[in-house]
Order: sequence, then C-alpha cells, then structure tokens
Amino acid sequence: MCFRIPSYRLAGKYRRRHDRNAEESKRNRPKIAFFGHFGQGNFGNESTLQAILYHLRRLVPDAEVTCICTGPETVAADYNIAAVQISGIVVKPWNLRNPLAKLVRKLFIGIPSELYRWLKGLMTLWGTDVLIIPGTGLLTDAFSLFGWGPYSMFKWSVIAKACRCKLFFVSVGAGPIYGAIGRCLVKSALFLADFRSYRDGSTVQYLKSIGFRADNDPVYPDLAFSLPEALIPHEDAKTRRRTVVGLGLMHYAGRYSVDRPRNAIYLAYLDVLVIFVRWLLAHDCDVRLLIGDVYDRAVTQEFRSLLKEGSLMYEEGRIIDEPVASVGHLLSQIAATDIVVATRFHNVLLALLLNKPVISISFHHKCASLMSGMGLSEYSQDINDLKADRLIEQFCHLEKNAGSLRPMIRQKAEGCRKALDDQYNLIFQALGPR
Repeated sequence: MCFRIPSYRLAGKYRRRHDRNAEESKRNRPKIAFFGHFGQGNFGNESTLQAILYHLRRLVPDAEVTCICTGPETVAADYNIAAVQISGIVVKPWNLRNPLAKLVRKLFIGIPSELYRWLKGLMTLWGTDVLIIPGTGLLTDAFSLFGWGPYSMFKWSVIAKACRCKLFFVSVGAGPIYGAIGRCLVKSALFLADFRSYRDGSTVQYLKSIGFRADNDPVYPDLAFSLPEALIPHEDAKTRRRTVVGLGLMHYAGRYSVDRPRNAIYLAYLDVLVIFVRWLLAHDCDVRLLIGDVYDRAVTQEFRSLLKEGSLMYEEGRIIDEPVASVGHLLSQIAATDIVVATRFHNVLLALLLNKPVISISFHHKCASLMSGMGLSEYSQDINDLKADRLIEQFCHLEKNAGSLRPMIRQKAEGCRKALDDQYNLIFQALGPR
C-alpha cells in the first residue's frame, strides 16, 4: 500500500526549512559600523561616507550597516541605514554658575550619564564585525575633547575592542592636537586599531611629531576620490560666454589653522577675496560662490555685504550664489565652473576630481599636501599670509596653463581612484562573519 504525504505538510516542511535558512543567512551577514561627524551638513564628510558606503555595498552587498554619527536622523534618511548618536543627551544640561553645584551635578548626574552611554555603546556594537572610522579630520582636539572630539573616538574604539570587534581607521587625517589629553586619546585609539591608513604623508609626519610611530602604516588618498562615477557630472562642451571662476568661501578655521586664532586673519581673508573678485569682474570673468558646509552660508552673506559696501557694481548674474543641500548639488555647481579658487579641503579635492584647475587657500597641512600630491604646489597660499596680488598672479598663471594641467590632474585623480580600489579590496576581504 502506498501512502502519500499531504501537500500542505510538504509545503509546511519546505517553508520551515526556508525560514531556517533565511534566519541563518541573516545571522551570518557581516555587521559593519561607521563612526564620524556625518549628517550635519559638512559636504566633505558626507562625500567620504558616500564613497565608502558605495564601495562596501558593491563588494559586500549583504552587509548590515550602522552609522554612529552626530546627525543620525539625517544619515538614516539619506542613506537608508541604521544610525545612532555619537554621544546622546541623557539629561538636559543646566546653566549653573555655582562651582559647588557644578561639581555635585557632575558627580551625581554627569558621571552616571556617561556610564550609561558606555553601556549603550556596548549594546550598539555587540555582534558587530568591524567598526570603521572613514576619512575626515577626527584626529584633532581643535574644537573640543568631547562631542565628536578625540574622547568620543577613543570611547567607541575601546567599546569596539571590548565587543571583540575589529577597528579600522581608513584614510584618516590628523591634527592639530594641542593638549596632552588629546594626544593621549588619539594615540591610544590608533594603537587599538587592527588596520590604519592615512590620507597623506603629512598626516604620517604629524603623528610622528606627537610620538606615534606610523612608519609601517600605508598611505592611501582621501576617500572622496572614490565617489561613484554615476554621481560625477559629465562636463559639457563650454557654451559660457565668460570664464566662470568658482570661489569657495569658508567659515574661519580658527584653531584648526593656528593655535591662537585672531579674527583679524578672517577679516583680512575676506578683504583679499573682495579685491580678487573685483579684479575678476573687471577682467570679464563671472564668479560662482561655493561652500563646503552649511555653516558657510553666513560667510557668503557677509562676503556679498562687503562687496556692496565697496560700491562694487556688476551686471545681474555676474555673481552666482545658489543654495547647496547635498554633495550632488555641490558637484553640479563645481562642474559649472572653469577654474576654482577654494579654501575648504574638499572643495579643492572635488574640483580636482572634476578635472578643474584649482588654487588652494590653505588653512591646514592637508591642503598643501593635497596640492603637492597633485603636482600643483605653486598654486597654493597660506590663509594666514594671503596676498591679493599674489592670488591674481597665480590665477593668471593657472588660466594660461590650464590646458596642459588638465591631463595631469585627470591622470592623478584616476591614480587616486585606483589606489582606493586596492584599499577597498584589502579591507573588505576581512569583512566576513565571525
């Protein structure tokens, strides 16, 4: 006698097997966490996250991704990934002036709150395979030890190792680090890393100067050089009647530039650029104002006010000032220029990525290092000693030689992209289930 198993039982059996396989596959997915100052409107930082996230999804498509950042709501919405706050607020701060009250609050609220943040960090990274700190300038105490300063980076590095999670610093920059505590935290976090690479040789030299041996660590270009090619606008044949100069303005770098910043440096910087724009307009060039951070919008407004105060008269449309809300917007604006004069590091870098001849107004060793690596050292000036006549001279020389410089810029940018492909292949080979 032959018995037949009812079809619904077979279906249930296969469904349970399928569910077990799906659950097993989900458990074995690599779990990756990124850490950085993302989601706050700095387009340079966003470009590094976009670049590494694109290549992670290209090479490890089934990876489960979390981002530990300063703007988690924005990051979650923009990149469709889970995101958590670097240092969440447990209890709202109080404006206390009494020293004793401050001490009591620190002992009974501040310390317990921080212990809670450590515990929450452990819960966030538990089961994660790799914590990646991608690019950007996090290795500095120029703004603060806390927030997205070196303490938070150190804290999350320690938490990662406590969770048996690998720690990668990928194409990072460093400096300035002014305090002994900041130096200790940065060196300790780097010491814990399973992989370290730096975006330029000047970072290696800087780390050596503070006592961290980085000689055996590789140097790879800034991650923004590897932005997906689909995001990069194609340069159309020039149809503009005049040369368009992209002028990248930046909120004063302050301690990111010098130990004792003076507002006089910022005012002199704006005055020089007013003279430069006046000269450009007189020599039949249009100007497109560029920013690299949402905080730079105030600078563009101040700059335009200075132009008006100087009774500078120009036709409507000669100075173009359009809002920027994303890396894509910024790239399209840079693509609409012929030559770029910029201050922010990533404004310079993205212009080079788009094969634009560039003058860099350098506020940090990374700017001079980038220009040197691209063979353009003669087209750089220190923001602390910026001269209008020198800037005009550099511009004339750059414009004259733009045709011969573009092939070199394109070749070097392609070399950077290839080097970063090699780095992605290297680090993502290690991203497997534990």
